[in-house]
Amino acid sequence: MRVVILGVGNILLSDEGLGVHAIERLPLAYSLPAAVEIIDGGTCGMEMLEALEDLDALIMVDAIRGGQPPGTPIRLLGDAVPVFFKTRLSPHQIGLCDVLATLELLGKAPKYTAILGAQPRSLALGMELSPEVENVIPTVLRMVVDELATLGIRVPQLTAVAA
Repeated sequence: MRVVILGVGNILLSDEGLGVHAIERLPLAYSLPAAVEIIDGGTCGMEMLEALEDLDALIMVDAIRGGQPPGTPIRLLGDAVPVFFKTRLSPHQIGLCDVLATLELLGKAPKYTAILGAQPRSLALGMELSPEVENVIPTVLRMVVDELATLGIRVPQLTAVAA
């Protein structure tokens, strides 16, 4: 089984960097098996094409605008995934939308895709997450682990999950 956890976002725009911050902390808190690859996608686009080809599962972590209070955890699956790209936060989502559409056209799309994250509070210039989003990172990490469990992949915790 080939699984990628893709953290995306712009770390220069406060909460927009949630995905990158979360995946940096994931291997510090959980012991991931070799079949699970973590990729820092940052604000990448089409250059991600090859890395995302023929995956059994893609778990993307990002800031998700869902009309919820700041810091609310959000999980998108199935038909909700394309909707995520219609209300984009930043240009990186345009690139990822193109990547997923291209993979679909090539017949190399991930068999399973989930988008996990939280409602951002601030997209202002700054490298710090808002307190609401910072505080939800342990929950987002647990969501990733739970998503892996739904795929039959057990991930033991290494330490107490620190924010």
